[in-house]
Amino acid sequence: MAMIPLFPLGNALFPDGVMHLRIFEVRYLDMIGKCIADGSSFGVVPLLEGREVRTPEGRAVLAGAGTLARIVESSAPMPGLLQIVCAGVHRFRLLSAQEGKFGLWSGDIEILEDDAPREIPRQLQPAADALGALIADLQRQATPAALMPIAPPFRLDECGWVADRWAEILPLPAAAKQELLLTADPELRLAHIHTMLDERGLLPARPDDTDT
Repeated sequence: MAMIPLFPLGNALFPDGVMHLRIFEVRYLDMIGKCIADGSSFGVVPLLEGREVRTPEGRAVLAGAGTLARIVESSAPMPGLLQIVCAGVHRFRLLSAQEGKFGLWSGDIEILEDDAPREIPRQLQPAADALGALIADLQRQATPAALMPIAPPFRLDECGWVADRWAEILPLPAAAKQELLLTADPELRLAHIHTMLDERGLLPARPDDTDT
């Protein structure tokens, strides 16, 4: 169990994911500045309720899980603005959270076990194929690295990596992302993602689905 600073967001970060953030609120400028100075990590936690930008009447409800984020790039293009790129490291369970007087959150966390490499079973392969096609499309468009939602290496043969990238990309409710963060079995996590992709018509057609 460890106490870490928390960054509640409308989206989720998963291990080996990449997230680009623009920091302009004073409370987070201070927090991120300290993380940059001492090389420490912070926790990205989905917001079940509330807004990312603090308002007087706002009430934030944090998910019960998140991911440790490590800052890999930072710049200050102007006073009062930080741009950072952070990488997901470990999933964690949020045991308790406290909001400080300046609106900064911190929490006690329990680090969850990292995924062991798990080959993708045949019935879930369409989810990996769809992700591979998305990556190839972004590369064909010469998408700048700063705008790429997925960073190499592309481990399209691993259940956990494929599931986590889709979990970041898909516009899922925060509660669904919380459930995925807490799903320990990477194959089961990918099975959930596969179902979501199928429901949205995002899977490539299988040979037996096409007209002959």
